[in-house]
Amino acid sequence: MAPAAVPVISTSELTVSAIKQDLSKAAVKPQLDASKLTYTFNKSPNTVPALNDPIRLEQNSTTDHMLTVKWTEKGGWEAPQLRPYGPLDLMPTASCIHYATQAFEGMKGYRGVDGKLRLFRPDLNSKRMTLSSTRIALPSFPPEELEELIKAFVAVDCAKWLPDPNTFIYIRPAIIASGAALGVQKPREATLFIIAVLFPPMDSPNGLRLLASKEDMGTRAWPGGHGWSKVGANYGPTLQAQGEARERGFDQILWLLGKEGRVTEAGASNFFIVWKHKYTGRLQLVTAPLGDKIILDGVTRRSVLELSRARLTHQPSEIRREVQHLEKVEVVEEDFTIHDLVEAHAEGRLVEAFACGTAFFVAPIAYIQYVDEGIDVPMTAATEDGGKAGPYASAIKTWLKEIMYGRVQHPWGVVVEERGAK
Repeated sequence: MAPAAVPVISTSELTVSAIKQDLSKAAVKPQLDASKLTYTFNKSPNTVPALNDPIRLEQNSTTDHMLTVKWTEKGGWEAPQLRPYGPLDLMPTASCIHYATQAFEGMKGYRGVDGKLRLFRPDLNSKRMTLSSTRIALPSFPPEELEELIKAFVAVDCAKWLPDPNTFIYIRPAIIASGAALGVQKPREATLFIIAVLFPPMDSPNGLRLLASKEDMGTRAWPGGHGWSKVGANYGPTLQAQGEARERGFDQILWLLGKEGRVTEAGASNFFIVWKHKYTGRLQLVTAPLGDKIILDGVTRRSVLELSRARLTHQPSEIRREVQHLEKVEVVEEDFTIHDLVEAHAEGRLVEAFACGTAFFVAPIAYIQYVDEGIDVPMTAATEDGGKAGPYASAIKTWLKEIMYGRVQHPWGVVVEERGAK
């Protein structure tokens, strides 16, 4: 018998006040508290590999430390510990191994052109992880406390592992049900941890090739489900289709939903198109909406939408000067189908397409295969790496990089003071 469904929390409720109200019900138990963090430094630290070292391609080279916090239903949250990277204590009966009681975040630490360490909008990652955790019956926590723990971890390990300007490292906060009980039940114990892994740049100078999903590939997410949350159960079932796509020479799956073929996400990334509206002829930047909880409320997605609305719609004249080569666009969050996309391409209305997320960042789409239909997506702008992209994706990517690497000062680029392993 399956466990009782956990109520879905709307992404519109992603507010600190809503989370604090939930936490107040258990105020007598210790809450997550970053001020209680203790440090045990690694006495045998590793050497940071060079930027061109092939080991970075394996995505399994970690930094010297990890940060862990345990929670129990009876005792609440224990004191966080920053300690040498190593195995977690986990029994074979742990719930996370059997019932996908696991949530995580994906974010990056950046070494700016000014030498400073930065995070990009870590408050959003922290709030989303709280919501993902409660979606699978794991404990809630104050998101600002998680954010402070992430900063503390970055201050120690990224100080060493990001020696070069204009570089990044992948940061993975996660929470798992770690209690040794096999029954299908709400977890009584959990472990929250933060690690960092060396990742290669996933730039696509020639653009991504996408294979549109078919019914026999399964469905990534559905209305009323958990596609909006960042839980492991959203990812494992997609890997078989992803493997099939790569065997056929594609980079990712373009996930469609239902018989009408609603376009949802590209692999694990949000998907955008720029086209001319069929009836009005107006230029639009379009992505699927969040309302039915199919789409992940991506931090990059949100940032693309907010920057585009600020700079590409009714923007001030001083901003218009930096994008004067771009036409004004309407920024739209609405459903569209693969048939709409095929038609726009056939009628010459498709301007460009791109995927965005933490791993792929902003990646232009070069080609989409849908059954027997091939869509060659225009890529008319030259990029920094000598490749091609659509002009809007290229501009948006540049704006985001300027914030992430400190080329411009912006509230989204959060500076972290270095501590180091001392």
